[in-house]
Amino acid sequence: METGLTNTDLRASLKKYFGFSQFKGLQESVIENIIHDNDTFVIMPTGGGKSLCYQLPAIMKEGTAIVVSPLIALMKNQVDAIRGVSDQHGIAHVLNSSLTKTEVKQVKEDISNGITKLLYVAPESLTKEENVEFLSSVPLSFVAVDEAHCISEWGHDFRPEYRNLKSIIGRLGDDIPIIGLTATATPKVQEDIIKNLGMTDAKVFKASFNRPNLFYEVRPKTQNVDADIIRFVKQNQGKSGIIYCLSRKRVEELAQVLQVNGISAVPYHAGFDAKTRSKYQDMFLMEEVDVVVATIAFGMGIDKPDVRFVIHHDIPKSIESYYQETGRAGRDGGEGHCLAFYSYKDVEKLEKFMSGKPVAEQEIGNALLQEIVAYAETSMSRRKFILHYFGEEFDSMNGEGADMDDNARNPKPQEEAQEEVIKLLTVVRDTNEKFKTKEIVKVLVGKTNAMISSHKTNEKDFFGIGSEKDEAFWMALTRQVLVAGLLKKEIEQYGILHVTGMGKDFLENPTSFMMTKDHVYSQESNEGIVTAGKSSGGAADENLLKLLRDLRKKEAKKMEVPPFVVFQDPSLEDMALKYPISIQELLNIHGVGEGKAKKYGKPFVQLITNYVEENDVIRPDDLVVKSTGANSGLKLYIIQNVDRKLPLDDIASAKGLELPALIKEMEQIVFSGTKLNIAYWIDEILDEDQQDEIHEYFLEAESDSISQAIDEFEGDYEDEELRLYRLKFISEVAN
Repeated sequence: METGLTNTDLRASLKKYFGFSQFKGLQESVIENIIHDNDTFVIMPTGGGKSLCYQLPAIMKEGTAIVVSPLIALMKNQVDAIRGVSDQHGIAHVLNSSLTKTEVKQVKEDISNGITKLLYVAPESLTKEENVEFLSSVPLSFVAVDEAHCISEWGHDFRPEYRNLKSIIGRLGDDIPIIGLTATATPKVQEDIIKNLGMTDAKVFKASFNRPNLFYEVRPKTQNVDADIIRFVKQNQGKSGIIYCLSRKRVEELAQVLQVNGISAVPYHAGFDAKTRSKYQDMFLMEEVDVVVATIAFGMGIDKPDVRFVIHHDIPKSIESYYQETGRAGRDGGEGHCLAFYSYKDVEKLEKFMSGKPVAEQEIGNALLQEIVAYAETSMSRRKFILHYFGEEFDSMNGEGADMDDNARNPKPQEEAQEEVIKLLTVVRDTNEKFKTKEIVKVLVGKTNAMISSHKTNEKDFFGIGSEKDEAFWMALTRQVLVAGLLKKEIEQYGILHVTGMGKDFLENPTSFMMTKDHVYSQESNEGIVTAGKSSGGAADENLLKLLRDLRKKEAKKMEVPPFVVFQDPSLEDMALKYPISIQELLNIHGVGEGKAKKYGKPFVQLITNYVEENDVIRPDDLVVKSTGANSGLKLYIIQNVDRKLPLDDIASAKGLELPALIKEMEQIVFSGTKLNIAYWIDEILDEDQQDEIHEYFLEAESDSISQAIDEFEGDYEDEELRLYRLKFISEVAN
């Protein structure tokens, strides 16, 4: 066909249509192969210029190229881009369920007239009989399957409808060339793609997956993760970043917390309508906001070259997902910081989430999840770990980007583990290569489970030969021996271990094997962390606390109210921890809203300022995270409906709450200094004498403790009645 084309022709077309004077990486050889009508398989990381590989040959060849793509938004972006390089509007079209009958007619006309060079379709549209009939009647140049990993159950984004593509392509014409493209390179997924598209003789082009400008870092996820994220974003002020969370609810909460703390951020997830989504996406692209907090729905086809950091608030489900998402940083070759927060609790959540799925899917999901756990806990070069997963060798001493991760910059001490490696390889070999890592580690330390006892392995003489070390040690060693190539994991058998040729050599002629200890991200490392909006318990400054209590007593006396009306104990404790020296800072204190701060704050701030100066206190420059009360929407709802004098049980049931939970929300509102006028409801539940009696009690009381009040009234009143009256009392007397 167009085989007479020279490289000069290719470059001339590249310049003419796309304005580039040079191809990037493997593009040129890929395009040559496609021009010659050969099946082609392209494996290129995100940002490597995959789409150009089929766009340019499609424009140059006779007929229409069909591009199968899973996402409507992605198709639209690409079609707009192609239309931008040509004076023919019809040069590229989408054919999917979003088109009207008239639009479909126009698309078919353009194809029949030879105007359309690229037709983007969703796999579902290809299964429609009328589409298949029409397409098999017009000249086609080739079929490109983009995001081809969707074919494989082992990919990070499996789509069942991708499974039938081979038979449909067969119906379009006898020998239409097929081009598979993916940014996911695990050897297992590649095999699946080639097998399922029936392109066993395809020429494979694989670019390196190393992104040397990206810095990889994993930090333990504490209760105070919001503060850690805010601190990181503030240190990178003015730079663009993406923060990924697993749940939509968390996305919205975190975006709100960032906004309250002075960071320009928007949320993004598939639950927003299309208009809102594209508004937020545009704000990010146009740099009206710095940060987008998103679920993984965001980022597909986002071509923002200068994203400077990608943060994972939750660890993703697989290394592929992680690689894809971090790959959105530093596309322009500039700085890109990839920070993930990790706690084993999150992994347990994901496991629980998977337990409802079919067994095969669970097995795959858990195998992929264990890889990401290994990545987070490993103390070896993270880059080497990722590239090994993608079947690529990396020299962690001299490779490009070798010092670009936290482990490489702060290496942990190593120890000789030759003896232990021999034990590990022996156990894998002598259990006839039937076990996964978990079982092998149990056999080494001498523990048993159903699988081990069913093979009678606990009766063998090597059972327990590694009991002088713990399970964590053996897990870490197994990971490092895998990366070193002495063991391999059979992915299709969900992670069964086999000794490789190199491993057999090692058993015959053992050499030195230096092992580094893994990181331990235990839950205990959360101790002693003060979460925003919680009282800190023992960490407050006791001397200051005493002074604040005296001041509270004095102020209360002046205003003829009980001390707790001014500020409650948790608020004083928080002041003695954070030393607020302005009304603005006082608003960050637990239980202090604007009303309270204005009404009572001045003398307290004054006292703390003097105290800090006299005692040379170094105030925590650790920022105090303002909490949004992530449920500020609920608070607003309560305030508005109490104003409308709606019955409290109606307000509660409208929000799916029990009355005690509603009272708790109301307490947060009132204790922060906002008035709630619930007299209308109190009148329903308590008569005048009862109200007077409780009012008198609270006026005289030292503390606003409900249990003390119950004792005082010897059970005449319910907990709920007293709590509600206390709300009315504080609203009227204090706020």
